[in-house]
Amino acid sequence: MSTAMPMSVALPTGTAMRMGPATSTDTPATPTPPTTSTPIATPATTTTEPAVPLLELIWLASPALPVGGFSYSEGLEPAVEAGWVAGEAQAGDWLVDQLTIGFARSELAAVAHGIAAWTRGDAAAVAALNDWVTATRESHELRQQSQQMGRSLLEWLRVRDPADARIGTLAALAPAPTWPVSYALAAARTQAAPADALAACAFGWCEAMVQAALKAVPLGQNAGQRILARLAAHVPQAVDAALRCAGGDRQAFMPMLAILSAQHETQYSRLFRS
Repeated sequence: MSTAMPMSVALPTGTAMRMGPATSTDTPATPTPPTTSTPIATPATTTTEPAVPLLELIWLASPALPVGGFSYSEGLEPAVEAGWVAGEAQAGDWLVDQLTIGFARSELAAVAHGIAAWTRGDAAAVAALNDWVTATRESHELRQQSQQMGRSLLEWLRVRDPADARIGTLAALAPAPTWPVSYALAAARTQAAPADALAACAFGWCEAMVQAALKAVPLGQNAGQRILARLAAHVPQAVDAALRCAGGDRQAFMPMLAILSAQHETQYSRLFRS
């Protein structure tokens, strides 16, 4: 049988590729290098540093923060017991009023002033603020909540950064560090903008109170999300009010809430701490 004649095929580059029986002298073809693809989006920066304050604030607002915030109803459970809150609409109205009339002008304003005091290293202002928060808790239950959560956040801060000298100042507050003052230190450590820190604090409060409403009223998950959306829409207003509040304008005057909280301490059947 005759052997087929080798034939050459012209390549685009002008070189010839021999086709026929391979011999030991054949040179392997050079592989084509892979095409470099262009990324869809180029990151603006290669550092993760700008995200750190945001992540810290998300952490502080998280229900996973071990401070016991979901253990309290802040007057909501006795309001349900009294028949004043009986459904999604009334629960939403109640919590919106509590956020804008009470929380924004009291605890949230205290957090704003606390961030400023911790940032400038004013220990005397921190102590005075802690005294104000303690004095304005109008029932044993509300005072217990503020101090228990303040101590729990203190322990969390000790684990995070035991070398921070300000933690010692917080621990020395008598009779105990309160929640707004402890939160203010945690927020100051993030170096986030005060408005962002207050928004995280307010949203954490809204989430805790919605969870309380789900159990106490009770409500379904979808109803809870609708109430949370209502509250979230009022958070910017609450933050703005807290930032504009001067030291002498802080107030914690919600007498009916204080009465309900006091009644809750002896309520026969209750889900939340008192």
